[in-house]
Parts: sequence; C-alpha cells; structure tokens
Amino acid sequence: MAERDDIEAGPALPDKPSIAVLAFKNMSADPEQEYFSDGITEDIITELSKISGLFVIARHSSFIYKEKPVTTRQVGRELGVRYVLEGSVRRAGNRLRITAQLIDSATDHHLWAERYDRDLTDIFAVQDEITEKIVAALEVKLTAGEQKQAAGRYTDNLEAYDYFLRGRAYQLRVTKEATAGARKMFERAIELDPSFAGAYALLSHVHYQDWRHEWSEVPNPLDRALAAAEKAVALDDSLPLAHTYLAWVHVWKKQHEQAIAEGERAIAFDHNFAEGYAYLGNILNFAGKPEEAVAAIERAMRLDPHYPPNYLVYLARGYDLLGKREDAIAALRKCITLDPDRFAAHQLLASIYGQLGRKEEAEVEVAEMLRIRRHADFNTSLADQREKIPYKDQAVLERYLEGLRKAGLPE
Repeated sequence: MAERDDIEAGPALPDKPSIAVLAFKNMSADPEQEYFSDGITEDIITELSKISGLFVIARHSSFIYKEKPVTTRQVGRELGVRYVLEGSVRRAGNRLRITAQLIDSATDHHLWAERYDRDLTDIFAVQDEITEKIVAALEVKLTAGEQKQAAGRYTDNLEAYDYFLRGRAYQLRVTKEATAGARKMFERAIELDPSFAGAYALLSHVHYQDWRHEWSEVPNPLDRALAAAEKAVALDDSLPLAHTYLAWVHVWKKQHEQAIAEGERAIAFDHNFAEGYAYLGNILNFAGKPEEAVAAIERAMRLDPHYPPNYLVYLARGYDLLGKREDAIAALRKCITLDPDRFAAHQLLASIYGQLGRKEEAEVEVAEMLRIRRHADFNTSLADQREKIPYKDQAVLERYLEGLRKAGLPE
C-alpha cells in the first residue's frame, strides 16, 4: 500500500489539549517482541482517547512515523497536535522497563519523563500511571464517568493479554492466513479469560473479514461475528470497539437502526475514536443519511490525518448519494492511487461510471474487480452484490446495481 505524502502544513490545532502517541520502540533483545511494544502503545492511545478533554490522534496516523527519522516538531505540525508522547519498551523474562516522555512539539520542551522498572505483572499499572501523568501534565479534568473508566482494563490475565496482542498484530495484515492466525490468538485469549471483552470484540471483526472475503471454512461467519460482538458488549458495555463492531455486523445484516444506535454508542464512549466515526459514517450512508455520513467521516479523517484508504471509499459513497459524482470519483481515484487493490473502490467507481454512461472507464473498473477477486475465487456477480450491499433504500440499491450492469459486471 502506498504511503500518504500529501500532508505538509497539516491541520489547525484543536481547541483542547492535543496529543499523538508515537509507537514505543522495542528495546528487547528479541525483535519478535515488536507486537508487545506496539500493543502497549495502542492501549495507551485507547485509554487517552476515552478522555473527552483531550484530542487524540488515531493509532494509524501516529504509527506512520515508526522507524522514521522525524522530529516532534514535524509530527506536531503534520498531525495538527501540540504534544507528542514517545517511549520504549524492554521485556526480559519477567522484568519490564518502560520509558516515556511527553514533549511540547512547538518548543521541544519536555513536560514530563519517567522510567518504570517493574515486574511484568505490573504492566497494567504502568499503563494507568502513564495515562494519569499525561492527564496531570496537561491539566485535563476527568469527568466522573472517565475516572471510573480509567480504572478499567481489558484483562488481568497476562497470558490472555499476550495472546490478544499477538492477535492484533496478525489482524492488521488482512490476509486469509493472517486472519486465521488472529482468530486462533483471540480464541486462545478467551479460553484463558472467558470474560475478556476486547478479545470477543476483535474476534467479531475476524469473523466479519471471513464473511466479507469468503475466507471462512466454517458456516455462517456473519452470525458468528454477531454473536461475538454481542458477547463483548454484554461483558463490557463501555467498550467502544465492541459497539462499533456490533454496529458493523448489524449494517451488513441490513439492520440499519440497530447499526446506527450501536455506532453512536461507540463514539459517545470515545469522542476521539476515528475508526468508530468512519464506520458510523458508512453505516449512515447505507441508511440513507449522506449529509451526516460525510460529517462523521470528515471527523474520522481529522482524528486520523494519515487515514487508511477505505475512509476515502466511505467518503465517496456519501458524495455519490449527495449527487456529487465528480467529488466521489476524485476520492476513489485517490484511494486507488494509495491502494490499487482496494476492491470496494473499483466497485463503487464502476457503478458511478456505468451510471454516467462512461462505458470504457466503467469496463476498466470491472476488469480490476475481476482481477483482484479472481485469484481468490470470490463471487463478484450482480446477484451477489444484490444480496450483500446493504442500502436501505431499494431505489438506491437498484441504481447502484444498474451502474454495475452497464459497466459489464456479470449477472
């Protein structure tokens, strides 16, 4: 996938303390421990993100700088934040050393720095302490609900937590083999801690990926995704990711009102949840509310300035529904530049070109759809699209399908 290099001056600073947490360096002797340092970083981002008095950049954008020679000034400018947290993790046997420092990106002044030499069993306490120190340094006041949330964590079972972190590392790769690996890791984490809501939430998304890409060797993967997401919410109703993934399953089951309700609950618990805003935006598209959809997706893009390419597909879908066809095409072309194998981008572009009567361009996009999916024996027929694409308004669905038909997609 191509990296985004189109961010120069960056967005304006928000009207509240703003922070990016860079990927903590893995200082362990074993390079295979990378998943562990990445996981600790991501959990710190997640905990800070839940604090309404902070503006927190999403993991995807902050991890763009991993292993790159950048200054905190550059990071702050490009992401539009005032503060940057950086650190390192060293894991040796049952011992753990974590360093962290909070820097004002405008002045390079170090506001706070600390080194923690602890037993591995203290990992959750260290994460809590880092979050508390940042909140104190930036003089952010927590609400009563946030104070209660700050005391929570995924699990107290270190072995389950380790499998969970391994699963997240697999899941980011989005291939059939990596998804199978993620499934095994999350299932093992759940075996070790049956009350591990976060593992159920990510297992739900693994089952969704199996359904979406037709990777599953077991029946009814979307039903399995629903069951896992519902279990996650039942175990921890305050977990934003659980509500987002439950919302995502609901929309693909064409249960639009339930999807919107769950998506809104996710961002109510986490006002900085870029992925939650993006998914809610696409749900709103399918539910026939493109104005709200575009606003949510634009919010996601501000929280994640180096946003993943699929956000452009969601934005283009909103533009298409609003009749802004050229804006939709521009967003999709940009997406394809970043990720030439983004199936959904070619799919939507084929439909739009078909509806506009731009036959040659439409046929090119259909050829790309077939190229991407043919090697995986993926069903790309119109009948399959009719069954899967969850537009609530049947007239919108028929217009979309007619565009694909004119583009030359087989029945």
